[in-house]
Amino acid sequence: MKGISMAPDTARPPAAPPAEQQRDFEYRNQVAVVEPYGVDAIPDSERHGRPVSQFFIWFAAGMNFPIMVLGFSAVGMGLSLTAAVTAILAGSFLGAIVMGILSRMGGRLGVAQQIQARGPLGFFGNFVPVAYVNVFAGIGWAAVTIILGAQALHSLVPAIPTWLSGLVLVLVQLTVAVYGYNMIHFLERILAVVLGCGFVMITVVSLSRSSSGNFSANHHASGFIGSTGGWITFAGYFLSFLIAWWPFASDYSRYLPDNNKVSRGTGFWTFLGNFVSLSWLGIAGVILGSSAAAGESPIDALHRLTGPFATPALLTVLLSSFSQNFLNVYGGAISIQTLRIPVSRRTAVIAICAVAYVISLWADAEFEAKFKNFLFLGAYLIAPFGAILLLDYVLNKRHDRARTQELYDSRRVLEWGFVAWLIGAVASSPFWNLSFYTGPFAKAHPGAGDLSYFVGFAVGAVAFALLYRLPPLWHRATPVFAHESAADSPAHISAPGDVH
Repeated sequence: MKGISMAPDTARPPAAPPAEQQRDFEYRNQVAVVEPYGVDAIPDSERHGRPVSQFFIWFAAGMNFPIMVLGFSAVGMGLSLTAAVTAILAGSFLGAIVMGILSRMGGRLGVAQQIQARGPLGFFGNFVPVAYVNVFAGIGWAAVTIILGAQALHSLVPAIPTWLSGLVLVLVQLTVAVYGYNMIHFLERILAVVLGCGFVMITVVSLSRSSSGNFSANHHASGFIGSTGGWITFAGYFLSFLIAWWPFASDYSRYLPDNNKVSRGTGFWTFLGNFVSLSWLGIAGVILGSSAAAGESPIDALHRLTGPFATPALLTVLLSSFSQNFLNVYGGAISIQTLRIPVSRRTAVIAICAVAYVISLWADAEFEAKFKNFLFLGAYLIAPFGAILLLDYVLNKRHDRARTQELYDSRRVLEWGFVAWLIGAVASSPFWNLSFYTGPFAKAHPGAGDLSYFVGFAVGAVAFALLYRLPPLWHRATPVFAHESAADSPAHISAPGDVH
């Protein structure tokens, strides 16, 4: 085929000129300055920060009401309190372990997670499973959080309609995401403390006013599918929440210094921030759901259960919409730039916010069902990607920084990791369990629970292990983007956040 090389991967593209790779905008730790880098590799001179920053950013992002909404489902699924708690701990633990490993990769390579995925998938093979899925994820999660924040603001001030509440939230989130990495880290440190205090109050008050206390399994519950299957499915709720973050983990660690001590700390603090926040709010959501009246929404149940503390509780939910959406919008903008769409990060942020706001107006009705469909579908597609990215880093020695240049080489059209991802995603589809589609295995064996994540991850991993040593799948003789032969370099940036 013309223009395609099947040469072994040992023939790597030449390195970019050192001066081009090392261009320094002196961003450092300045907060009130718009981040000048887009999807570029961060030079060593710009590396700053401490590993504990990863705890604050992920703890704050996890201090979010959608996690309580997931816990709210336990009673409807007929789970006992013990089963619900152990499922939450298991799902949170598995997801947080992978998050910790992926976060370490950011500090090592200095590039966003989605750019790293060009390694095993190829420059264009990366588009569908990572970039397009993650644009969808960034927009969808932003919409989810806008809805809950707007509902909280409307409950606090009924005179403000939810559409206007959502618009106010979007404008604030947009501004912070435009400023970028340092501003997000600065505000998340503050929000981690404020939201931690707020959710302590919500947890204590909900426990003290809860009428249910401990509860047993209910085989007559509307969502009961069996004790084992229900446990697996409920654990999957919390695993899927963190799977949705996997393609963004390195985005918030890529400025950290590259050394072993920082790397170990990055993995530990990322794990801890995710595990603690998800486990805590998931269990609090179970308690909240056990005391909810029939047909009562999570926000209404929170309002009623917190009684005289309803105002600070709703303010906490309102603030929590910011902690997560700063990351959703910023990560979605990086996804747009990964697609090589010639827009600045600022423009991408505006586009993400505008579309998320419109979707939030539509999805406000029957929110919980739409939320779960969105959460599960994204996780089904991302799970095999996570396995492939991890194996590529270890087996294919992607941790070698000398190979970072390959991530910006558009001659590498498709790699075998794309095929492995496709195999993993297709293999998991018979196990999918969505309101609009139920796979044949899930339909025939509902009591087995939702096994989609585990099948996709395992099959994707095995497929990649079998394929990654093969000659390149599709390489061109010349770059598709002539100016991007080795690096999406800061030298090509004409304005803060621009990538052309």
